[in-house]
Amino acid sequence: MELLKPQLDLLPEYIDALKQGWSPDNLRAEAAQEQLIKIEADPHAFVSSLDDPLAKAGPVILPDGSQVERLPSIRRWIWDRGFCGHISLRWQKGTEALPVTCSGHIGYSVLTARRGEGLATAALKAILPEAKAQGLRYVEITASPENPASIRVIEKADGVLLKTYIAEPALGGHETCLFRISLS
Repeated sequence: MELLKPQLDLLPEYIDALKQGWSPDNLRAEAAQEQLIKIEADPHAFVSSLDDPLAKAGPVILPDGSQVERLPSIRRWIWDRGFCGHISLRWQKGTEALPVTCSGHIGYSVLTARRGEGLATAALKAILPEAKAQGLRYVEITASPENPASIRVIEKADGVLLKTYIAEPALGGHETCLFRISLS
């Protein structure tokens, strides 16, 4: 398994995944169609927007349709004999704090056909040095209590459950588990 910076020559496999129903957003299935439209309009700009440590790619659409300012972020494609999914890291410079409309420092999604292979766990462990390089002392990650596979991924990367809470209405207002992984 490798984490690859998105690039144009790998884009066809990403497009195939989107067309087959995979969504890079666990809370918004419609994000797949939105991304296909962006790719068709300007593939280079789309790929460039996925690696955005200066938060220049414009606002983020939340599950309720509202928009918030984008945080600095990077996205990496999970690659193992082809495109397997993605993992993203977002942060605020100089602090571990995140806005209430951000569901954690790290998000990931693996193609359904590739789940159960340990790819999400390997990707999560592999992106932690990137988080540390941004000056973070820890990362927080959320998962639905109804998604035991994602909870296992986080726990295998030494994630510790901090609390269970109800997410902001803009994020769907559902029960959420908050985990923390120390980077020290």
